[in-house]
Amino acid sequence: MQPLYSANALSSANDERLDGFVRLISRYFDSTAVLVSGVGAARHIWASPALGDAQQAKIVGTNETSPTTLVWPLQMQEGARLGTLYLHFDQPSELDAKQHDALQDFAALALDLLAREADEARLRHEIAVLHDSERRMALAIAGSGTGIWDRDISTGDIHYSSSWKALLGYADHEIGNRIEESYTRAHPADLGYVRATIQAHLDQRTEAYEVEHRLRCRDGQYKWVCSRGKVVERDKHGKPLRMIGTTTDITAMRRLSDQVQQTAALMTDLTNEIPGMVFQLRRQVDGTSAFTYVSAGAQAICGLSAMQLMQDAQALTAIVHPDDRMAFIDSLQLSAEELSDWHLAFRVQVPGREIAWCQGEACPRREEGGSVIWHGFMTDVTERKQIEAELQAFATTDFLTQLANRRHFMRQLEAELARLQRSPEQSAAILMFDLDYFKAINDRWGHNVGDQALRHFAAILCTQLRKTDTAGRLGGEEFAVVLSEADLDQAMHFATRIQSELTKAPIVHAGEPIFLAVSVGISSLNASDASVEAALSRSDIALYCAKRGGRNRIEHH
Repeated sequence: MQPLYSANALSSANDERLDGFVRLISRYFDSTAVLVSGVGAARHIWASPALGDAQQAKIVGTNETSPTTLVWPLQMQEGARLGTLYLHFDQPSELDAKQHDALQDFAALALDLLAREADEARLRHEIAVLHDSERRMALAIAGSGTGIWDRDISTGDIHYSSSWKALLGYADHEIGNRIEESYTRAHPADLGYVRATIQAHLDQRTEAYEVEHRLRCRDGQYKWVCSRGKVVERDKHGKPLRMIGTTTDITAMRRLSDQVQQTAALMTDLTNEIPGMVFQLRRQVDGTSAFTYVSAGAQAICGLSAMQLMQDAQALTAIVHPDDRMAFIDSLQLSAEELSDWHLAFRVQVPGREIAWCQGEACPRREEGGSVIWHGFMTDVTERKQIEAELQAFATTDFLTQLANRRHFMRQLEAELARLQRSPEQSAAILMFDLDYFKAINDRWGHNVGDQALRHFAAILCTQLRKTDTAGRLGGEEFAVVLSEADLDQAMHFATRIQSELTKAPIVHAGEPIFLAVSVGISSLNASDASVEAALSRSDIALYCAKRGGRNRIEHH
């Protein structure tokens, strides 16, 4: 016979009752009886003794009642079919009323036996599944560094699994089962926290008990563990009776965590000591940006704390000088698009401080998902910029008058000629000035007064210049001005204003006014000029004419 729930399952005690049932019904009806339950691999057959396999297969293969074989389905009240009862007679026969009633009683008995058999099969299967689950759990726990504990709260007893004891290096007989003893193994610095956390759960203030703490091992060393547990039984008043939980060794995890924290602390200390601001900036695909790390140097650079920048990356953009802001935004955009290194010098305006220069440097990297992350730093380069400005001024400015020196003026004149050659319809004019009788001033009042005269004239020039104009000292008492977008008439008016201002504002030495006069030569700067020297030569010729004509005159060529 085959088992009910699987081909290899063991026979149940109910099998004997079913075998007895088949023998009894066979004798009562003087027939061959076969009882079948289930289908396929789960089919189970009980048959009269000495019934051959071929004859059994023929009987079981009968689907409907015939003169020699009676087929009786065994169905539960809800309609579920548990099996079939077969009675086979050697000769055609028909049951009388008494036999029919008896058959119904036998069928009811068979149905009850099969229902028991099905229940027992399900129970055996559930027990096997449970045992298999327990074995898997035991293997998982054994390999996870975890032990189980079961605490009887009312008695104060606590029972530990062998794996729990082995976790701390103890044999089964070396650990007691009292809760008081368990507290002696907790690290003194952790004990108060552990007991408070347990009590909070016992008082139903937390859903479960979970705490990381240290336990003393058999060798006296401490291990970090994570204890988790839950009250599984309370009385009708809510008083806790039983609590079950686990203890897991997390020493390696804590050691790794400590190393990560130490590394992070070291990196933070190092970046905080670097002059400037170290940062990590992430830009999402939608264009939004956020600082994910900012060193403490942000306060010195931006006047903003690291936390302020990490909460709002736009706070940095807001303090960038308005003249540099678009360059700041565009440079980061270009770096993100091309994944090119970011380099930018820009000014920041921090409330309560003078305008400062910052140098930004960062390397971008594309992340999964399309976002871009930069790792970089910003440093204060205000002092360097001031030195550069001073060097630039030294290289381009006449020290005495603070106007452009000859070299820088010629470079600006060349730039103006290049502009005209790109746009021939536009105009410009060159004026050359020469202070009249300057040698006499030096001879009579000395070089200090002569220098004063040069500075005075330069100051008057500057009051009349537009932003697009350039004035320079070419040497001695000779000056030049290039007027952008000006014709000869406008240049004549400019020269006249200069002469008028000189007349109204003499220099004063020892209480004595010294009136200055200037001769002016003017020429147009043309797109057809091969070089700036050609235009400058024309102005020089005009100036010579003004000098020969009696000085304090204006001539054009």
